[in-house]
Parts: sequence; structure tokens; C-alpha cells
Amino acid sequence: MSPISNLPDLSIAADHGGGLDAAMARFGGKSTDWLDLSTGINPRPWPLPAFTAEDWNRLPDKAAFAAIEAAARDFWQVPEAAAVLVAPGASSLIARIPWLLPPGKVEIPGPTYNEHARAFAAAGWQMAQGAGQVLVHPNNPDGRLWTAKDVKAPFVVIDESFCDVTPEASLIHLAARPGSLILKSFGKFWGLAGLRLGFAIGDPALIARLGQMIGPWAVSGPALRAGALALQDKVWAKATRLRLEQDAARLDQLIGKAIGGTTLFRLYQVEDALHWQEHLAKAHVWTRRFPYDPTWLRLGLPGDEKGWAQFEQAMKGLR
Repeated sequence: MSPISNLPDLSIAADHGGGLDAAMARFGGKSTDWLDLSTGINPRPWPLPAFTAEDWNRLPDKAAFAAIEAAARDFWQVPEAAAVLVAPGASSLIARIPWLLPPGKVEIPGPTYNEHARAFAAAGWQMAQGAGQVLVHPNNPDGRLWTAKDVKAPFVVIDESFCDVTPEASLIHLAARPGSLILKSFGKFWGLAGLRLGFAIGDPALIARLGQMIGPWAVSGPALRAGALALQDKVWAKATRLRLEQDAARLDQLIGKAIGGTTLFRLYQVEDALHWQEHLAKAHVWTRRFPYDPTWLRLGLPGDEKGWAQFEQAMKGLR
């Protein structure tokens, strides 16, 4: 039997936001007609620079990687003893991390972002308390924050993809702990999911092995330059955190008190999440519901006043 045929089929566990193409196929409209609130991506992204021909036609050099690593260390206050790896998105790291160690038992408190469990299962790990632990911080979808006291396993992955809205809660100081990996995503807070840029920060031995897995030139030149510049733009970061707080409060005023979430996405408990999703979809507003709780509905933020107006119009008949 070929190695490919031995791979587990994990498609049943897949559960994500997005999927706007399927929504359009069912409810009609063009992509420009839709307001996609099904993800936690900042709808007002950091403004990209004008790229040069060299950004596109040259292989990224060591200086480009060094520049973004230095910017990451400064922005996230990375401990000196920890290593930094730049990668083509946090998802590429999540898929590889379980292969760093021989399979054992891993605890992944849920419900949470399901790609961690899919990746560990594919690598042969069992879901139970043991040598490994994954903490999504803040948790997706309920926004739960963890503390250093919650870290109990010798091998721990702390996914801080949404933590840049609450930097004071970051567990980045644990990156200097042996066996620890902190993940950062550039697609959420900076709103540049299409750039495919992510970071692993932590145990130098684990980071070195991850680097070998993803290979040389894994990140594009444009992504490296944009990422380095964005990480240095602390004025934008501060203003964005304030705006997100205001917009999250505005969304709560329209729907009601959220039961969880962050300032990038809000989690609400409604009587029938499927009814809510379909009602809003008829007005070309796409939201996120969850297969494990028929009352949970998660919404991201509209990006501009046109989006807010479309959402408020779509809400008629629900409240």
C-alpha cells in the first residue's frame, strides 16, 4: 500500500469560517454584494506598501529574514533565549508541529480551533492528558484567556493568533521555556490573511527543526517586507486596537450581550443559530455557526459604514 493511501481521512472534522462561494451558490449574489462576517479577520487591514520589481523577482535574502525577525522580537517583546521562525502562515506551522516529537498524548481543551486536533491526529497522537498540550489564547470561538499556571505539559503549543488585540495577556514570556512554541498569525489583527505570513517563537531546538521542515525561501519577498514594516508601525497598532474595541461594542449594541469572543469576533447565544444564519444570508451577510452547539453564532466586524448599514438592514426581523 502506498504512503498516500495510509493517510487518515480527517475531512469530517473540518470546520471553519469563510466558504463564501458556497453561500453565494445557495443564496445568490456576487462576492461584492456580500458582507462576510464569518471570520475574525480585521476588515480594515494595515495599508500595504508599493511593491518593487525586486520584491517579486528576487529570492528573499538573509537580510530580509533578519529584518522581519528583528521587528517581530521588538513588537512581541520576545525573550532573548527564544528563537523566531518566519513561516507562510500559522496554518503551515500547525500542520507540521505534531511531527516534531514522537506521537504520544496531547491535551487540546475545546471547543477550539479544530486544525490543531486534526494535525495531531494525522501524526498519530491521542487526545488525552500527556506529554503534549495545545492552548489557543485567546480561545476561538469563546475568547477564553489562559495563564502560565494552565501550562502543565513538557511540550506546549500556545496559539496566539488572536492575541494582538490584547497584548497585555500574551504568554510570550513562556517562549523561553524548553518545549514551548508560541504561534502568531499575520492574517487576523493586521487583516492580511492573503499575505500568508505567520511566526513560531520558542524553544530554539524545536524552531530549528521546524525551519528544516518548511525549507528555504518559504516566505515570499513581498510578505517579508510588508511584515517587517507593519510590525514597526506601532501607531497603527494602537489606533486599531481602540477602533476594534469601539466596533465590538457597537456590534454588541445591535445584537445583545456577547457570551464570549475578542474584539475581532463576537460569540452570541441565540435561540436558533441556523435560522439566524439563513435570515442574514438572504440579505447577503455571511456568519459562522458551530456543529457542536445549535445556539452559538459568531460574527466578525463590518469594515465601513456601508457594511454596517447592510448589516443593520439584514438584522430587521431578528430583533
